[in-house]
Amino acid sequence: MSYSEGPTMEFITKFFLALLMPGMLVVFLTRVTYHHVVGLILTVALIAASVYAGYTHHWILYVVDAASLTVGFYFATRMVQKARGK
Repeated sequence: MSYSEGPTMEFITKFFLALLMPGMLVVFLTRVTYHHVVGLILTVALIAASVYAGYTHHWILYVVDAASLTVGFYFATRMVQKARGK
């Protein structure tokens, strides 16, 4: 993608999915596995597989994925702490 073209619809879609899905996946996998670190590791593995398959092409998407993972891990940690009664 060159900067003179502006963002394409495909890039915008990938951006919003990168913004929402990793965080939601961490929380979901934490609910399934009952451990927030396992949920984070599984989500990072899924993102690594999608990068390896060639679905992510821009460094901005990596940054947005990382930010979403961080927010999702925060909420998953809070969820686990509430469930344990701490």
